[in-house]
Amino acid sequence: MNELVSTLNGLVWSPALIYLCLGVGLYFSVRGRFLQVRHFKEMIRLMFKGRTDEHGITSFQALTMTLAGRVGTGNIAGVATAITFGGPGAVFWMWMVAFLGASSAFVESTLGQVYKEKLNGEYRGGPAFYIEKGLGLKWYAWLFAVVTVFACGLLLPGVQANSIASSVNTAFGIDPNVTAAVLAVLIGLIIFGGVKRIAHFTQVVVPFMALGYIMVALVIILLNIEKLPEVVLLIVKSAFGLEAGFGAIVGMAIQWGVKRGVYSNEAGQGTGPHASSAAAVSHPAKQGLVQGFSVYIDTLFVCSATAFMLLITGQYNVQAPDGSAMFTGIAGVAAGPGYVQTAMENMMPGFGNAFVAIALFFFAFTTILAYYYIAETNIAYINRKVKRPILTLLLKFGIIAATVYGTVHTATFAWDLGDLGVGLMAWLNIIAIVLMHKVAYKCLKDYEQQQDEGKDPVFHPEKLGIKNADYWGGHTSEDNLEVEKLSGETSQR
Repeated sequence: MNELVSTLNGLVWSPALIYLCLGVGLYFSVRGRFLQVRHFKEMIRLMFKGRTDEHGITSFQALTMTLAGRVGTGNIAGVATAITFGGPGAVFWMWMVAFLGASSAFVESTLGQVYKEKLNGEYRGGPAFYIEKGLGLKWYAWLFAVVTVFACGLLLPGVQANSIASSVNTAFGIDPNVTAAVLAVLIGLIIFGGVKRIAHFTQVVVPFMALGYIMVALVIILLNIEKLPEVVLLIVKSAFGLEAGFGAIVGMAIQWGVKRGVYSNEAGQGTGPHASSAAAVSHPAKQGLVQGFSVYIDTLFVCSATAFMLLITGQYNVQAPDGSAMFTGIAGVAAGPGYVQTAMENMMPGFGNAFVAIALFFFAFTTILAYYYIAETNIAYINRKVKRPILTLLLKFGIIAATVYGTVHTATFAWDLGDLGVGLMAWLNIIAIVLMHKVAYKCLKDYEQQQDEGKDPVFHPEKLGIKNADYWGGHTSEDNLEVEKLSGETSQR
């Protein structure tokens, strides 16, 4: 089984996907005149604007739900793994995929808002919705929905759970079976409460966990500030094969940097639009810009904190493709959270080990909740036609079972399954947003024009020639009166 999954990963994560992620991000960046730079202040302003209604959540709640999915074990264990197999240069390519990926996140999240629906009193949207409505390809939409249910409901939770088990066992000696039982109970308590409970939980936990982790990382960096220029130079030189020690693995640096970057920040992967579609906003571009900023938070802040901690303390290993050691700074520790725990423990004895375990618990736990919401949204999409409420119940028990299984299974197998799920979703979604990106940029142009006129932008799809935006169409409907009211209240504040 391990061999089969590994072979499939080799096919899914071929160089074609690596360069597609970078190429699409670059194209969208140029197409949008580098909106991730031009609208940086607007991203921050919109993050704290707006309000919720009885059907949706606020922009900030949608952001934290997205960050719950983005800020996970990839920010700790994933960065360590990327450095192990790609060298320090992998960090540069993680930065690059984040910078370019912000534009991809804008496109997919804007499309999610344009084509969202109100199902059972809640806003729902995502790639399956915009593929069906924007491309008219129902079979493709269903394929994405089914793949996503399996990826987020069964494959990806195990990666997060495995890292939790590993880190708490290292720090506190807690048996993985005990960890599995605790996770099962906690996840069940929250996911049976619906999207509102998930949103309220993540809006409290996510900012706290991310800021706390970054602050501790900054302390370690400041204690070794004299080494920082040397580490930055090492990252850049290694990324382009200019560092003698790692010149032979520049291809692996790109591959692992992009792979872990996509896994961590999820830009273009198709997960972000699910939470962003639940936000109650007056114009799709608003939430698209907010989601673009979430990529920065994930990779440029949290992943960089991990990378600098490892590199500045020398607590990392680099392994050649043939398995031979190129650099050994932490002998006897497998690539993963153990690197970060050892690095922090060496700098802060008696504190570092436990802190990373606690941070990783919150990072990974909130990510599992985000995976559930994504899978549930795709079940909701499927249930529009098949109308089988039991599917949602099966998903709840399925994700709990997958979490328990991943907690006690081997780390390598868990990561391989997770990579396979991410890769399949990325292929399907990137192709879709490339075909549909013009709709997102029509929204951006409309948003900018209304702002130039001194208005708080309100979306009217018929004026832009956008069809099948059913939620937004017909401005005498109750929903669109809510949108107009939302815009008015936001502008008054």
